[in-house]
Amino acid sequence: MTVFEVKYEDLAGRIGILKTRSGNLETPVFFPVINILKDEISIDEIKNMGFKNFITNSYILYKNKYIKDDIHKELNSEDMIIMTDSGAYQILEYGDIGITNYEIVNYQLKIKPDIGVILDLPTGNTNDYENAKITVYETLKRIEEASKIIVKNQDNNIIWVYPIQGGKYLDLVKTSAEGLSKFEDIYNMVALGSPTVLLERYMYDTVIDMIYTAKSNIKRGIPFHLFGGGLPHIIPFAVALGVDSFDSASYIIYARDNRYITRTRVYKLEDLEYFPCSCPICSKYTPKDLLEMNEEERTRALAIHNLYTILEEFKATKQAIKEGRLFEYLQEKAYSHPAVYSAFKRLIKYKDYLEKYDPRIRGDPKGLFLFDNNSLHRPEIIRHSRFLERYVQKKDKVAIYCYDKAISDTAYDYIKSIKERITDHNSSDIFIAIPFFGLIPLEVSDSYPLSQFEIPNEIDEDVIADMKTKIVSFLRCKNYQKVELVNCEKLGLHIDSISTSS
Repeated sequence: MTVFEVKYEDLAGRIGILKTRSGNLETPVFFPVINILKDEISIDEIKNMGFKNFITNSYILYKNKYIKDDIHKELNSEDMIIMTDSGAYQILEYGDIGITNYEIVNYQLKIKPDIGVILDLPTGNTNDYENAKITVYETLKRIEEASKIIVKNQDNNIIWVYPIQGGKYLDLVKTSAEGLSKFEDIYNMVALGSPTVLLERYMYDTVIDMIYTAKSNIKRGIPFHLFGGGLPHIIPFAVALGVDSFDSASYIIYARDNRYITRTRVYKLEDLEYFPCSCPICSKYTPKDLLEMNEEERTRALAIHNLYTILEEFKATKQAIKEGRLFEYLQEKAYSHPAVYSAFKRLIKYKDYLEKYDPRIRGDPKGLFLFDNNSLHRPEIIRHSRFLERYVQKKDKVAIYCYDKAISDTAYDYIKSIKERITDHNSSDIFIAIPFFGLIPLEVSDSYPLSQFEIPNEIDEDVIADMKTKIVSFLRCKNYQKVELVNCEKLGLHIDSISTSS
């Protein structure tokens, strides 16, 4: 059953369409956790905010005999896409919860959510490798058990989720992910479990490792969910690796603790003099107003704001994907918090993975913004370096013209001026030397993005050093008899500093 269609891609992230029996859902998407037994935030309220979907806990519904038949009808939510979790979080919190995988799967078949999850055994943040191993193999056992029930009820049209466990032990995450190959016709969605505690402890780089390990060991086309991913700070980084959907109760849990979520950090309400937001809550009240409310009203108001913030982050991330600017957006986000910066640095460790899935051709390409040495890890820069390695020398001579912003504001104007000045293209191979790219052959300089980018007026020393290294490495691999450098003094390039001998 085909349940997922990709519309746009950037890095390894994508905007897609998740097809359910209750309608289509554009991803990346957030599933707010709704506890039906509590009325802090209602389904109608999240619907009015713009959500077409939510997740609720089938274990809680089963235990309290709250839903007996079709969940959409009983919750008056026939126009909403409903995902049901299984009770794994309760296992993580309380241990044995007195229910079996068999019972929870059959209950979900009865109440007919759009997306269902088997009762996996979560790893959590255990420091005991053997215990973590037990959770992986027990989950694999339950996956196989549930598959037999699902196959007998395939006409139910529920999208069943294959849960991946293993926690911070990446070899176990790999083992768990690889197990999907036996069940690809049964489970049409994958979810990574156990990041919640790590996220709460700002161990974002570890979560990046977990996502990459899981994603790189399953097929690209299957939609991927992150359980407990409810902080705007980490969402775009997870999306960049290919996470398509998230769920969390963070918006209400933080609200109960007087915590105010922004897209860059979390504040205690009492530490705020002003609200840096214009959502309906922040437009109407001040921090002092909320502090003077009774606890129930304050929690409700904070939860609504927190949800708006999460929704805003998803919209910003999708816009970045649509424009092909996701890498730049991640750079912008990286400096919001040291833990987020660690996540970004860990992400670019997987630059070859990001480059592999980043589209070569875009329908409406935007110019690149290049900032510092982190920009050297962009897919476009990596691909150009590989192109230079394959470049075939055509002449005995090479002429290198060094770009200088004092001469031309943009690389495009500079390259255009070089083309106008050079009348004889037959005597030399001609290149433009530019920070980040290194060398751009004049004959392909019109190709995107080789003249469609912006760089700072002041270039970091490590970026200049990288450029020099690329140029020297290129020349040493070729057999040019003569090297001519034009306007290269400002970049510190001199003939005597370049040896064409290996």
